[in-house]
Amino acid sequence: MRKIIIIGAGAAGLMAAFAASEKCGTDAEITVIEKNERPARKLMITGKGRCNVTNNCDTDTLIANIPKNPRFLYSAFSAFNVNDTMRFFEDRGVALKTERGNRVFPVSDKAVDIVDALVKAVQKNKVKIINGTADSINASDGRVTGVKLKSREEFSADSVILATGGLSYPVTGSTGDGFKMAESLGISVTDLKPSLVPIVCHEGFCSRLSGLSLKNVTLSVFEEGKKKPIFSELGEMLFTHFGISGPLVLSASSYMRYIDKKKYNIFIDLKPALTVEQLDSRILRDFSEMQNKDFINSLDKLLPKSLIPVAVSLSGIEPHFKVNQISREQRQSFCNLLKKFPLTPTGFRPIEEAIITSGGISVKEINPDTMESKKISGLFFAGEIIDVDAFTGGFNLQIAFSTGYTAGQNV
Repeated sequence: MRKIIIIGAGAAGLMAAFAASEKCGTDAEITVIEKNERPARKLMITGKGRCNVTNNCDTDTLIANIPKNPRFLYSAFSAFNVNDTMRFFEDRGVALKTERGNRVFPVSDKAVDIVDALVKAVQKNKVKIINGTADSINASDGRVTGVKLKSREEFSADSVILATGGLSYPVTGSTGDGFKMAESLGISVTDLKPSLVPIVCHEGFCSRLSGLSLKNVTLSVFEEGKKKPIFSELGEMLFTHFGISGPLVLSASSYMRYIDKKKYNIFIDLKPALTVEQLDSRILRDFSEMQNKDFINSLDKLLPKSLIPVAVSLSGIEPHFKVNQISREQRQSFCNLLKKFPLTPTGFRPIEEAIITSGGISVKEINPDTMESKKISGLFFAGEIIDVDAFTGGFNLQIAFSTGYTAGQNV
């Protein structure tokens, strides 16, 4: 009987276990080794605990949302696509819904439903999930022979699927163990960097605005020297003591891949529903109702309270100017500020705070049709450990499911 070991019970590892058990049936003994007491801890917190399970789009759109090594994934997406993912969960009683941006969530808005469906699917197929921490992968003459745990317990294996995730969110178990195990076998790991990560900004006022959440604003990112934004999207963001975070910011960060080499500028449109002219008319109307008020006391209807002194300071208008003294040019300049509120990004937060890791096992050393290592026979890779990553919107989980399924089918 063949012995298959999967290291890591996350989205990729559990899907790999399911695919292997479906393919091999009773001809294989399949064991998943998971360092956490409960499987899929990172899956439990995705999408703020709602789990953005995939993106309801075609393969071309999937590929377009993967900036790092997208072509490598064509075979995996052919083997297990978006419709396959949705069907997998719906067949197991998890009703799904499609929201803005084609993001797919469980109707219940509970990530635990996705996790339970995966765990029950593998358990139904007699896959064993054991609690333990893999320390190394044994190999002889260029072929996998087994896995050794930190407890010194050893398991023999004909095939091993490495699905240990990246370096982000180490509290969920993604501590880079898989990279070390792979490198010890002579497998190349590309530079590991944060992706989908909060952004550090130069402006000191960010710390004063810490905790302020902005909804329905447009955040745009410009690379120095380019006229068109490399990212521009409507959504929600948050000021923090170091800069900015929130869904919009995490998405923007993945377009700023060369922040250590290139300069970027960020602008926030605080009133995207209004043109500059409409905003000017709105401010004029507010001013007419409070002609004898100081400028700083006239903006309560327009801006969040904590943002007012910052906006006034950036405007260059004297805070205690009476609104009836403000010139047309000053007012229009203030409108432009609110439509293009500037921030200067200086870097990213540490990789431990990122949603995903950019970088990983070099795709040059993986067979894209099977996910098997080109250097070590019987060793397969799945999920975030591979050097592919995507923008937000369910694309990264689809990569996990597709690569996991492909690896499982080919062990």
